[in-house]
Amino acid sequence: MEGYAMKPKVSIITPAYNRKDLIPITVASVLDQSLADIEYLVVDDGSEDGTREWLASHSDPRLRLLAHPGNANKGQAASVNLGLSEARGDYIVIIDSDDLLAPGALEHHAEIMDADASVGIVYGQGHAIDINGRELYPLFDEDHVEYSEPDRLLLDCYVVSPGLCMFRRSVVEQAGALEETFRAAQDHDFLLRVVEQTRMVYSGHTCFYYRKHDATISANGEMTRWQNGFEILHRAAARFPYKRATIRRRRAVLNYRLGRIYLKQHQHLKALRYLLIAGVSDPARAIGVLMGREPVH
Repeated sequence: MEGYAMKPKVSIITPAYNRKDLIPITVASVLDQSLADIEYLVVDDGSEDGTREWLASHSDPRLRLLAHPGNANKGQAASVNLGLSEARGDYIVIIDSDDLLAPGALEHHAEIMDADASVGIVYGQGHAIDINGRELYPLFDEDHVEYSEPDRLLLDCYVVSPGLCMFRRSVVEQAGALEETFRAAQDHDFLLRVVEQTRMVYSGHTCFYYRKHDATISANGEMTRWQNGFEILHRAAARFPYKRATIRRRRAVLNYRLGRIYLKQHQHLKALRYLLIAGVSDPARAIGVLMGREPVH
């Protein structure tokens, strides 16, 4: 534990709940990074499947196991916040317990942060993978460009996971912790508050693997995500000078998403209401969606 007394370059935080099957691969992807000057804070969120016991048995001194008082289950946001409160590194990475860091991700992004103090967030290319680790598709097109405009992130939520990102800790402290009342979409809210404070850049370096599987998000989770989106939008509009058109178009996206969910549930009158509001709020995009030309995030 001698190395633990030294201030690490990067603090990696993983919230974990009942992930004994997948977390060993996630842990290995972090501890096998070429950048060794790290601390790895894994927060067990009241697991009951042996996740906590497996983590407690890990011998690498860079891994530190945290838990809520009484081993309570408090949710992902509270678990990340506990990790943030204990983090000592200059830079922060937050990765879920079923996702993976790509080799060299920490070293590459730390070099970018070291070279330019104006950069508060750097993120790279990610790939969706299946339960067996097979690559499905890249998360960004080859011509993806980052303009560091909060309006773009509010509208399209294109950074699908904080696992893609490395944050400057001082900027995270300015932005504040994750909102613990949100049990879905808390990542989008957090990313918005951070990018409102700083400059964000895209490295293009493959840094992250995002696992897609049946447990990723339930139908109820989808509903909560988009319902929370309205509160996130309300708070964002009150906090930062977003363009009125951006707010209107984001509201259209949220109505469209809820409409699609109600359509799947065969609640056609509710679906029609939300889809009509979406179409009226952003008719140009609605036509693009119908024609298959416009994605909706």
